Amino acid sequence: MKSDLLKLGAVALLLLAPIGARAQGVVGGITNGAEKGDAAAGPVGAVVGGIIGGVAGGIGGLLGIDQRPDFRDYVQRQHLPSDEYRASVAVGNQLPETGIHYYDLPPRYGVPGYRFAIVNDVTVLVDPRTRKIVEVEN
Repeated sequence: MKSDLLKLGAVALLLLAPIGARAQGVVGGITNGAEKGDAAAGPVGAVVGGIIGGVAGGIGGLLGIDQRPDFRDYVQRQHLPSDEYRASVAVGNQLPETGIHYYDLPPRYGVPGYRFAIVNDVTVLVDPRTRKIVEVEN
């Protein structure tokens, strides 16, 4: 029985991996899902929880739904300036190298390496390698 569940989990992982890899928020979703799944049902729960968490994390973005209010409060407390950006503020758009202030996300949000910026009075999460917007916070 355990063997069948492990096989099912492995097949599900292989089938959903490409979806999860494209989704925003895979890092936080998989981590949270694996932790919760592991606590609930051992290794099988970790695999299934990681898959579900990764996909759910992708729907919500890099930051989990429960992290967003705290992140918004964090940004407001910083009193950071908003930079002007002539294109629309949308996921996938690339921000320029100059003229935009990029800030590190605090470690407590669990997305190391990503940065945020405030453009046109909107907070966005950015992949620092490409400067592409990966999440728009409202």
